[in-house]
Amino acid sequence: MAPAAPRLVLGLGLLVLSLCCEACKKVIFHVPSELEADTLVGRVDLKECLQSAEFISSSNENFKILEDGSVYTTSAVSLSAEKKTFTILLKDIQEHIQKKIHVSLVEEEKKTQTQKSRHARDTVLKRTKRRWGPIPSVMIENSLGPFPLQIQQVQSDTAQNYTIYYSASGPGIDQDPKGLFYIERETGNIFATRAVDREQYPSFQIICFATTPDGYSPEVPLVHTIRIEDDNDNAPYFTQDLFEFSVPENSKPGVVVGKVTAEDRDEPYTLHTTLKYRIVSQNPPVTPAFSLHGDTGVIAVLLPQLDRELVSSYTLLVEVRDMAGQPFGLCTTGTAVIRIEDTNDNAPCFKQTQYETRVEENRVNVEILRVSVVDLDEPGSPGSGAVYEIIRGNDDRSFEITTDKNTNEGILCVVKGLDYESAKQRILVIAVNNEAPYMLAPHSQQLSQSTSSVTVHILDVDEGPVFKPCHLRLDVKECEEVGTSIGKYLAEDPETGNSEGICYRIPPGQCNWISIDEKSGEVRTIKVLDRDLGEMRQGQCNITVLAIDRNGKTGTGTIQVVIQPGNKNYPRITKTNYIMCRDRKPICLTAQDGDESPYSTPFVYRITDRSLASMWKITRHNDNSVYLSPKGDTPFGIYRIPVSVIDNGGKVGENLVEVNLCDCVTPTECDIGPRSNPNGNVTLGVWAILAMILGSLLLLLILITICGCCGSGVMHRHVTDDCANHNLIISNTEAPGEEVMDHNVIPLQNTNDQGGYGIKTGDQQTFEMVKGRGHTLESVKGGGHQTLGSVKEGGGQPMMDTCRYSYSEWHNFTHPRLGEKVHLCRQDEEQKHSEDYLLSYNYEGKGSLAGSVGCCSDQHEEEALDFLDQLEPKFRTLAETCVKR
Repeated sequence: MAPAAPRLVLGLGLLVLSLCCEACKKVIFHVPSELEADTLVGRVDLKECLQSAEFISSSNENFKILEDGSVYTTSAVSLSAEKKTFTILLKDIQEHIQKKIHVSLVEEEKKTQTQKSRHARDTVLKRTKRRWGPIPSVMIENSLGPFPLQIQQVQSDTAQNYTIYYSASGPGIDQDPKGLFYIERETGNIFATRAVDREQYPSFQIICFATTPDGYSPEVPLVHTIRIEDDNDNAPYFTQDLFEFSVPENSKPGVVVGKVTAEDRDEPYTLHTTLKYRIVSQNPPVTPAFSLHGDTGVIAVLLPQLDRELVSSYTLLVEVRDMAGQPFGLCTTGTAVIRIEDTNDNAPCFKQTQYETRVEENRVNVEILRVSVVDLDEPGSPGSGAVYEIIRGNDDRSFEITTDKNTNEGILCVVKGLDYESAKQRILVIAVNNEAPYMLAPHSQQLSQSTSSVTVHILDVDEGPVFKPCHLRLDVKECEEVGTSIGKYLAEDPETGNSEGICYRIPPGQCNWISIDEKSGEVRTIKVLDRDLGEMRQGQCNITVLAIDRNGKTGTGTIQVVIQPGNKNYPRITKTNYIMCRDRKPICLTAQDGDESPYSTPFVYRITDRSLASMWKITRHNDNSVYLSPKGDTPFGIYRIPVSVIDNGGKVGENLVEVNLCDCVTPTECDIGPRSNPNGNVTLGVWAILAMILGSLLLLLILITICGCCGSGVMHRHVTDDCANHNLIISNTEAPGEEVMDHNVIPLQNTNDQGGYGIKTGDQQTFEMVKGRGHTLESVKGGGHQTLGSVKEGGGQPMMDTCRYSYSEWHNFTHPRLGEKVHLCRQDEEQKHSEDYLLSYNYEGKGSLAGSVGCCSDQHEEEALDFLDQLEPKFRTLAETCVKR
């Protein structure tokens, strides 16, 4: 073979030194100063150092070591120094042995011609152009020899300068199948020792080596491919032992039935695997019905009329041959079975055109006749399944016909009782069809529907009573009184056509809602029917009623009692306590009613109190809700607004809505209402009751003291009119004002008690506030106690010399309390008392000689209270006008 161009060969060879025969210690390679990548440096005998080296590595990443000991550079290397060393590491993992080989690279010196040809041949060889990498070798499959059979030769160009020995390894040499090939050591000829099966080994890749006697490898190991050339030694075979297909009958030509497939183990894309198909025979041997595509193996319909009723299946013997179907090609046969599927191309037909049968009257759900048909289609298929129907004579639906799936017969039954008195016989017309729709064969006529007539003779029997109707619905209003008549349920004797002599009963074990009169059939309630009770929640109940004639014949009927919803519940507002802040956002009132429509929504809301209706308004939101909002500038306060809610049935529910119109920003600021006891019961102890009694007595004592201080004296004195005119202005009031009865108004009384009394001097009586003699006046705002003496002396003991208080002391004590009392009156819900206390008067054109009544507040004298004696009669008249005596 032609030699290949060698890779970079070291010109002066290599020198391997083994000191003291210990090759594992040191190896020296003489190399040029510059080495390119993938350059062979030399070869180390690894087995001499370690026979079974499983792991081989280099300490220098610029060098790699092959399994045969060849050392190559992985990148360009420059010997900057005169010497470069690295280590080869060998490991036997199983034996746990590890050895090292020290490798030194020494820059080579120029050698003489004698040194250069140290291993050269003695004879001069003629240079021939050969290649180290030959083309792949080819060996014919199943070759007959003679063996050993030379198939290729490998040779290195370096054989011109060195003694080269050739070796090889790989599959077929030292790997399975071992011994199939070998290479001559001196010549490089490759031989085969026996025949090869391509289907088992399509190719081999072996590695060839060229080395000098001292182990140096001037060539890179050669990967050589030996390809096994295919021989047509395998016949094609079908992928299935039996191919099964189906096709509907009456299919058109060209319809694909299926596909047969075959394979060949020989080399693909050659004549050895180019297959051809054909039909060898057809069973039954009638006109060919199918065609087979030679290249694809597709079977198609060929005969235009496939009739399942004539031939239900076909068996085809098919052949496949390689070598593109040439006669010398190898072939195999297979079987394909094609089943013809049934279509509904045959109409069913009755075996008889007329039938007769008998049945007793009033018999129900009884079979009276069976009819059968003939259908040529495949039994059990939708094309032969019969579907029967009554097309005439069954207007009242007294009869019904079904199909027996096992026998395909039609079963005629009576589903409603027949009346002999109405008709003594019935004539029915029955038709039959198939489950699947009809599919006409080509060039065939339209199929006609088969029919048959059935005459049913009705036999007369003695019948029991019959309810008319057999199912009666009675509607009952909810919560009707017990014993309310809700209707009648009567039965008739079919023989006489009347209800005489028939009695009625309700069998036990049913819902006990109604009773029926034994003779008249009148139905009455026996309990209050309420849909909220357990057994009545469904709102209806079916009750079976028996009718018995004189002969003991019975008939049954059903009463369906339906409870109609009633208007039994009052609508009520779910939430009645609200807090409305200064933004006066409307309140949404929502009502509920336990009744159902039409006795529930929509609701109608009204404010029943006229005075509150003028201050508050209601605006509709939806059917069951409204908005409550104040009108105009309604004062702050707590309002209890009576609101009536009327449901759709007219039932009125009264509700009291409490709204706290509060001067707040958030409702929590005014949420100071009383807290309820979690248990819902409030119990007062003995000490609590005693404390309430003592508190009431103390309050009564304080009120008496205040009235005594403000009231007039017991004794009446004569006062000149001139004195009165200087203090009172005559008004235009000609009648007493409105009577005021409120706890905020303190009535004036003539009393002499410990709180205040009159002292008479001369002809007049002077009213003076005397010290309380140990009694204190409770502050209006509560909590602390204060005496008039504390006002005068600043909390110390009052002086007892004059036994009276000055005007300024009395003014400082009463002014803040009277102001707070007037303020409380103004906070009243209806503002009645504030109108009584605060009045605006017009100027009458003439001032009072005594000046304004408010002049009393301008008095600064300590003892200037004498004018009160002169104003007594007029003030008493004014007090009697304002206060009910």
